[in-house]
Order: sequence, then structure tokens, then C-alpha cells
Amino acid sequence: MSDSIVSYRLEDRVAVVTFDDGKVNALGHALLDGVGAALDRAEEEARAVVLVGRPGRFSAGFDLKELTSGPERAVALFEKGAMLYQRLYGFPKPVVAACTGHAVAGGALLLLSADLRVGAEGDFQLGLNEVAIGLTLPRLAIELATARLDPRRLTEATVLGQVFGPAEAVAVGYLDRVVPGDALRATAIAEAARLGTLPSPALAATKRAVRAGTLERMVQDLRAELAVLMPAR
Repeated sequence: MSDSIVSYRLEDRVAVVTFDDGKVNALGHALLDGVGAALDRAEEEARAVVLVGRPGRFSAGFDLKELTSGPERAVALFEKGAMLYQRLYGFPKPVVAACTGHAVAGGALLLLSADLRVGAEGDFQLGLNEVAIGLTLPRLAIELATARLDPRRLTEATVLGQVFGPAEAVAVGYLDRVVPGDALRATAIAEAARLGTLPSPALAATKRAVRAGTLERMVQDLRAELAVLMPAR
């Protein structure tokens, strides 16, 4: 599977899903649809998944142009993104994120949705910056942040809208490790291959059990957000 934004490559039973819009990897309908289709395929033929951004830019979050193109399209985009986070967080196979650079707002949520996060060294910013730019953090995002970030840094990372460099992002909980950029892709694939050797039924069942409460609240939060955004829907 390949198109201008999302490419799919199966390497030794690891589905390597690369997204590159040539700009900041904004999460628009085309990118989200491409990643969703890649996950459909990976669920059938892979033992693990790696998400890879473009060099220097993992993702800048939701596409602002599409968010401002009309209320119905904006709500549809938000819903599609939220459902992707839910799917990744509950995906029955290991998901590794190769954070190639900046990852803010919705891009940071992709990191929080993955099982293992490997980041590239560099002068990059990672985090939920919504409050800093005048936006209220969606409740679904708060659920992911609460589940994955260090509780001692949660206020700093959400209420105060702070972003972090890669090394600090490990301490906060956005990343699990940082490696030189030229080693990132190979490291992420190797980690995915390692995790892919775990017995799949046991991993999937345990992930569902551990994350059931967060996933249920994410679903409820999405319904509540949509009811406010489109009450007549």
C-alpha cells in the first residue's frame, strides 16, 4: 500500500507505516484514512506495527486548514482522529512509534497511544501545547495523558501546556528512549520485531484488560465532546 502521504512496508512480519505530507505531517482526513487502512492490513498480516514520521516532523497535530473548513468537516476530522487514538491504544498487536522530530498536540497523542516510543535526538518539541495556544485540551486527550505520563508532571504537561525536548520527554512519559536520528528507524523496527515474538493472544487480552477503563472513558468522552460540538447530530 502506498500513496502520496502514507506508505506501508512489511519487513519480517513488522508493518512499517510511514506518513509524510511533505510539510509538518498535519493530521488531515487523507493521512488519518491512510494510517487506518494500513492498520487494517497490519491486523491481518503483521505481528507488530511501527509508525514513522518524516525527518524532523513526527506530526504537528490536526490539520488547521481542514479544521477551519466548516463545522461538519471539522467535527468529522476530530472524530476520525479520536477513533484512531482509541484504535492504536487498544490495538491487538504491539505498536511502536518512531518519533522522527516535533510531535505536538494531536501528534503527541499518537505517541501516547503507542505501546513503545523511540525518539530521535535533536532540537525538537514534544507535548500537548493546546493551553499555550489558547485551546482547551479535549477530555479524551486528558485520559491518554493521565494513563501514560508521570503523574508528577501531569499538570505541567496538560494544564500548563508545556512542551519538552526529547530527553525530557522520556522523563515526562512521552518517549521511552532516545537514539541518534540515523539509528531511529532500525531501532524502532528491531523493537517491534522483538515485541512481535510475544504470544499474540496473551498480549492482546492483557492489553484489553489493562486499558479497558481508559478506553471506555475515551469512548464516553468522545460522545460527550461530539454532543457539544454537534448537538443536533
